[in-house]
Amino acid sequence: MKKKILSVVLCTAMVTSMLVGCGGKEKESSAPAADDSTSKTIAESTPAEDSSSEETPAGESAGGDFKFEIIVKSYQSSYWQAAVTGVNQAAEELGVTVSCTGPNAESDIADQVNMLNSAINNAPDGIGLAACDQDACLDALQVAMDKGIPVVCFDSGIPKAPAGSVLSTIATDNYGAGATAADNLYAALKEKIAGATAPVRVGEVNQEATSESITSRGLGFIDKFSELATADGKKVAVVGNEYYVNNCKDAGDEASADIIIEVAVPAQTTVELCATEASVILNKADTIGMFGSNQVAAEGILTANGNLGVLGSDAAAGDILAAGFDAGSVIKGAIKDGTMFGAVTQSPLAMGIKTVETLNAIASGETVSDIPTDGYWYDSTNMEDDSIAPNLYD
Repeated sequence: MKKKILSVVLCTAMVTSMLVGCGGKEKESSAPAADDSTSKTIAESTPAEDSSSEETPAGESAGGDFKFEIIVKSYQSSYWQAAVTGVNQAAEELGVTVSCTGPNAESDIADQVNMLNSAINNAPDGIGLAACDQDACLDALQVAMDKGIPVVCFDSGIPKAPAGSVLSTIATDNYGAGATAADNLYAALKEKIAGATAPVRVGEVNQEATSESITSRGLGFIDKFSELATADGKKVAVVGNEYYVNNCKDAGDEASADIIIEVAVPAQTTVELCATEASVILNKADTIGMFGSNQVAAEGILTANGNLGVLGSDAAAGDILAAGFDAGSVIKGAIKDGTMFGAVTQSPLAMGIKTVETLNAIASGETVSDIPTDGYWYDSTNMEDDSIAPNLYD
């Protein structure tokens, strides 16, 4: 950061507590949400208590002693644990206070809205928000803006946010990242598609149809795969979940299609329910490929394969090729052993760091803008490369 705030010494006990809080579910504590039976605090990084330091209202922090509320989508996956690790790293470096909360699951939209309202009531110097639903937070964002509390979105943007309420969005180009997955999967399936004498099917599992990041990835994959197939003279139809069918560029006609892209969305955002949806598609005789648009969906596909044993890396031999998104030990292991063809990863650690840095810049009076972060395709041939390996969190 260009402007360093007054450093505050962290006590050893609080640092230890903060780091343990990032590591797993066993160390979670109740969040300051309206219903603490369904919400959790992931981690909290606070400077050591000092009799000369007092909390002050938003926008009035004395001496740069800022306090930020960070709200993630869920505490369940290693993706969000990596993001919180980045938040805490930046908070320690800058000497600011952060409180991180998130609902039990990314489908617990109402719980996250309650957390956002609670965060606003705490009058922080800024809020970092990874929204589970791109529309559910609109009223709360207006309230935050009316109270002079700046908001930075990360991982997922909020396209319909009230003008001026979100000062920066830190996110991967999710539509482009979904297209990257389609580019690589289509190239691996191209010969099989060209030689098919009957329609073939490609499945897509999206954990939900509400957040900007997941919907953009899902649509990016569908539109790019369709574009590539159409360029090769194939007709494509999109079936399944209504949101994706209605919002893709061209849903086509299933009756005349050479390629059917079937989109499934579970009732809740869990690996188990994603696995149930994936099993239905994997069991169809015409399925040749799969895409899971985040860590939960990709692990769901792998869980389903545990009972079916149909995934692999050799399309010519009859394997179903699966592409995933994000990282984590399960996905990395499956790519290493050839069960999963490859995946697109991003850097949640960097997003967490940049979120706190951006909030600190705003609180310090600096002007900020949107910050794009990169997405990378990786498979067994490049996952150890210096440009890829640091982004493959466990």
